Amino acid sequence: MTRSEVEVLTGAIVECGSPLTLEELCRLCAVDSQRIVALAEEGILPGATGPAQHWRFGGAALRRARVALRLQRDLEVNLAGVALVLDLLDEIEELRRRR
Repeated sequence: MTRSEVEVLTGAIVECGSPLTLEELCRLCAVDSQRIVALAEEGILPGATGPAQHWRFGGAALRRARVALRLQRDLEVNLAGVALVLDLLDEIEELRRRR
């Protein structure tokens, strides 16, 4: 492989970085703001309080948003169902940690 054929990947650890704005979360999830606002209004995303321009999201919200969007896209689960699935997944994770 020649030097010109090598691709370099860069990234940032979201959990340790500064909180994400609505715009940044949309970009990282590759969706428009309406999709993220709908998730927030359903109570799926932590950090979505007050006016949308003041929302700040951590790494957990990014993870939840990506899972929620996959559930909607791949399994056609509605928002209420997505919220239920994510709550159950969180509960399973908590139970596994207690072992």
